[in-house]
Amino acid sequence: MATRRLTPGTPVVTYIRVSDLKQGRSGLGLDAQHTAVNAFVRSYDLTIIDEYREIETGTNKRTRPQLQKALERTHQGGAVLLIAKLDRLARNVHFVSGLMESRVPFVAVDMPDVDDLTIHILAAVAEQEAKMISRRTKDALRAAKARGKVLGRPENLTVEARRRGAQRRFQGAVDAYAPVAGYIALMRRNGETLRAIAEVLNSEGKRTCQGKRWTAVQVRNVLLRHTS
Repeated sequence: MATRRLTPGTPVVTYIRVSDLKQGRSGLGLDAQHTAVNAFVRSYDLTIIDEYREIETGTNKRTRPQLQKALERTHQGGAVLLIAKLDRLARNVHFVSGLMESRVPFVAVDMPDVDDLTIHILAAVAEQEAKMISRRTKDALRAAKARGKVLGRPENLTVEARRRGAQRRFQGAVDAYAPVAGYIALMRRNGETLRAIAEVLNSEGKRTCQGKRWTAVQVRNVLLRHTS
C-alpha cells in the first residue's frame, strides 16, 4: 500500500465500514463516515468514480468482500482509495501488510499525510492493545467465577426487560441533552443545516456527553429524541 499526494480531479474510490450489524442497520456510523469523506472530496476537488460500504460481521471480518472490490476498482481505475478513518483498516498487522504489498494508493481522511511506516506501527499497537483487552477481560471473568459470582443475569434476557432497558437509555439520552436541545431546535427552525448546527456548537466550545465534538449525525439524533 502506498500513500499518494492528491491534486484537483484525482479519481478516488471511497470505502466506509462499520463493524457492528446493528450500527450498520441504523446507518449512524456509515452516515458519519460518508459525511467526512464527502467533505474531504469537496475540499480537495476530487472525483469519486465508485463507492463501497461494508457492514463487517463475524463471518466476513477477515475477508471484507467490499474492501476487496474497492481495492480492485481502485487498481483498475488508476485511482486512490479514500477512507474516513485510519483505524477502519489498521487493526491487524497481517492484514495491513497484505494491503501494503498490493501497492494500492490510499488516503485516510483523518490522517491524510500518514506514511506506510506509521500505518504499520499503528496497526501493531492496535493489535497488541486488542489482545491485552481480551486477556484482561478473560482474567477478570475467571477471577469472578472463582469467587462464586454468577455471571450474567437471565432476567435481563426477557423481552420486557430489554424494552425497559431501551426505554431507560432513551430517556437518559433525552435528559442528558436537554440543556442544548432547545438551542438546536431553534437553529433548525431558522433553516440551519445539521452540519452548520454542529459547527456552531463546536465553535462555542460545547461537547457531547462523551466529551467529543459534535457531528451532523449527533445533532440529528438530539432532534429526533426531543421531537418523538
